Amino acid sequence: MARKTNFEVNGSQYYRITAVIGRNSKGSLIRKQFYGKTKKEAEDKKNEYLNGVKSGLKLDSQNITLGELMHLWLFEVIKLKIKASSFEKYEGIYRNYIKDTAIGILKICDLKSIQIQKYYNKLHENNKSSNVIKNLNKLLKQFLNYAVDEGYIIKNPCWGNKIVIPEQNIAKKDEIKIFTDGEISQLEKVLRTSRLKGLILTALTTGLRQGELLALTWDDIDLDKGEISVNKSIKRVNIIKSDDSKENKILIQPPKTINSNRVVPIPSELIPILKQHHLKQKLEKIKAGEEYEDKNLVFPTALGKPIDAKNLFRSYKNLLIKAGIKHKKFHCLRHTYASKLFANNIPLKTVQVLLGHSNIKTTADIYTHVMPKQKIDAAEKLNSILRLKSN
Repeated sequence: MARKTNFEVNGSQYYRITAVIGRNSKGSLIRKQFYGKTKKEAEDKKNEYLNGVKSGLKLDSQNITLGELMHLWLFEVIKLKIKASSFEKYEGIYRNYIKDTAIGILKICDLKSIQIQKYYNKLHENNKSSNVIKNLNKLLKQFLNYAVDEGYIIKNPCWGNKIVIPEQNIAKKDEIKIFTDGEISQLEKVLRTSRLKGLILTALTTGLRQGELLALTWDDIDLDKGEISVNKSIKRVNIIKSDDSKENKILIQPPKTINSNRVVPIPSELIPILKQHHLKQKLEKIKAGEEYEDKNLVFPTALGKPIDAKNLFRSYKNLLIKAGIKHKKFHCLRHTYASKLFANNIPLKTVQVLLGHSNIKTTADIYTHVMPKQKIDAAEKLNSILRLKSN
């Protein structure tokens, strides 16, 4: 009995079945064809494929788009490897610059460098900064390496010098702002009656980042040795799920970098301030009673909970207004600490370690331009060369 077929190629007869396997980011149906020597064989291939897709074991490498595969990579691979705050950043880049965009709807197997370049150029024309495009390219390059390893593409179109990041005219870098001695004096006066006294003065005299300060627990502080052990940070992040739903949480996590794990000395005059702060905290605990959530935090709310960064910003802003100081970011307390170290001739390497920077170049790039006196002194020391010449 002759086989029933419906398709011929190169003189051979096959049975072809077409199945809808999903929709692309534009909503159009995605179809895939299956071939067999008989209808049953084609049906079996179709069912095997669809069951594999349903169980997550197979993906259609010929039809899956960049956006679809990158979404799977982010939520099934990357999310397991990085901190929630880093994942929030990655997901934001994907959502804003890949998902449902001109480049996101392209089939991954057809992706070329020129298409990526064209997309970056368009972003630049629409006033997206070079840093935005660089961060997008960095994430995209990482993802496409994965796509190469998994066999979706042969070469990474972002690799090497294939892509040029459009550069805009970069304005002169603003000098960092620090608190003057007069402003510090004004601030200390209003802090005398403020609940934030311990927090602000610790920031000013240890250079800890805001997240590091808010995550401090009392077992991180050794008042006898005069040391603070920095080993964690606190941050409010959106926990993003694969269905795009979000859950906002305050998380305590490892510090920014490995070098951020450090021991910072406590100035002797800060120690009695911290002791006084600890005593007031104990009184708050007694007053709050059962409502107090004791997490052993050094700088919690009056009920023992972690301080929300937005609430801290409001309180800090009001303190500056009360002190008659033009607004400066909370991070300027850290800048002031570093500047004071340089003013007292503390070596650059030591400042790097105390600040917890990953490398000395970061410290130099941020702070060398706030050391005019040191620069003048360095230039003056070269006078000795001219004296030798004149002799």
